[in-house]
Amino acid sequence: MADPRGFITTPRQVAERRPVEERVNDWKEVYPGGAGKALLPIISEQAGRCMDCGIPFCHSGCPLGNLIPEWNDLVWRDDWDDAIQALHRTNNFPEFTGRLCPAPCETACVVGINRDAVTIKNVEVSIIDRAWESGSVRPEPPEFLTGKTVAVIGSGPAGLAVAQQLTRAGHTVAVYERDDKPGGLLRYGIPEFKMEKIQVDRRITQMRREGTVFRTGVQVGETLTGSQLRDRYDAVVLAVGATVRRDLPAPGRELGGLHQAMDFLPQANRAALGEDPTTDGSEQILATGKDVIIIGGGDTGADCLGTSIRQKARSITSLEIMPQPGEGRPENQPWPTYPMLYRVASAHEEGGDRKYAVSTKEFVGDDDGNVSGLRIVQVEMKDGSFVEVEGTEEVIPAQLVLFAMGFTGPETEGLVDQLGVELDERGNVKRDLDYMSSVPGVFVAGDCGRGQSLIVWAIAEGRGAAAGVDRYLTGSTTLPVPIPPTARPLTV
Repeated sequence: MADPRGFITTPRQVAERRPVEERVNDWKEVYPGGAGKALLPIISEQAGRCMDCGIPFCHSGCPLGNLIPEWNDLVWRDDWDDAIQALHRTNNFPEFTGRLCPAPCETACVVGINRDAVTIKNVEVSIIDRAWESGSVRPEPPEFLTGKTVAVIGSGPAGLAVAQQLTRAGHTVAVYERDDKPGGLLRYGIPEFKMEKIQVDRRITQMRREGTVFRTGVQVGETLTGSQLRDRYDAVVLAVGATVRRDLPAPGRELGGLHQAMDFLPQANRAALGEDPTTDGSEQILATGKDVIIIGGGDTGADCLGTSIRQKARSITSLEIMPQPGEGRPENQPWPTYPMLYRVASAHEEGGDRKYAVSTKEFVGDDDGNVSGLRIVQVEMKDGSFVEVEGTEEVIPAQLVLFAMGFTGPETEGLVDQLGVELDERGNVKRDLDYMSSVPGVFVAGDCGRGQSLIVWAIAEGRGAAAGVDRYLTGSTTLPVPIPPTARPLTV
């Protein structure tokens, strides 16, 4: 155990962000010097708050099964070399999860039953950022090659995890990505102010030095068909994500100025990186000087909010159909489950209005066929359905509307159809306990099999799928399996 009385004597502290008036004028991470440095002056004391519980429920809260008490104790003892070894034992990319994961481990922390939970996420990112700076993160090429080949389709967190695990197991792995650079949504979906792309670039460099091959700008299913993949590789892993976006077919949907978040964000990210914002020569979608409405109150909506603020929007309003959550645990979501709480992301600190329990009735247009406002109404839940509240209808101005309502599943036209894999009742690719689809040798990892989920689940599924592929190719495996695809943790 670290400090035996740390959870009693030491209050919880989290990393402080840069002043709002400073950070809204650039695209750098919101933490001074990066997330890993922001808590370093007090990191030992914060790690010392860990109780080293007899039954560490943080393990069940984390789909990766991170060895949280172990590396908290090592940080408290100033043993950073062993801490990064313990962290990497279960997580290929802690710099991603330490920045982007909503930390279900913390809501499952035993200290959190009647005190403030341990700052697990901050300790995690401090360990990995320090390891990168010290040179402790090195390529780990395999000692031998199996002669087996694997194609991984998609280079998001699930695809990267499965590729790194299989490369280190000695298989020859090629990762296919339709964008011009690898990383998937990590690169073009996540704004710089949440995670600077140096975090992605140096992992890609590490993986290349280990032997993983990246083939970018390849639209698999068109320039390379499913049958060609099957002929060329011993195994194929689908890690294409859940990219079919939810829409809102209200009257006026045909108006100009209505865009999906994942059309808006990648352009802004490319521009922030000094790249051409559009790949087809079209005009960039900009929030500058406009009244912006964001429909959807999740992480993607917050990313749109922070991006619109940096583009100097005139006003920004986020709409959510659900009622505003409370600041304490609801009675039906007891510890250690992940509760629905009123959360404030860094973007919410920076500006904008949030409206809860409202529904969009109509997109109002101007004479030029562009959106000029939204007709909304307050709603309440009755007998499992949303009912309009009489007398609450209003029109709010908007020249740009962004849909950030999540995703329904993977795109099936093209590669998925060509491979002939079965889908489940939700439209995701069906798989067994080894992550293999209905087609032998074709495996599934991440959101395209699980449905839209967290980055920590994507990495866990990538690691699990790698073990399944390794067993299929060699008859056995020593690769770890975090959680089978049908299992569910205590948090959701």
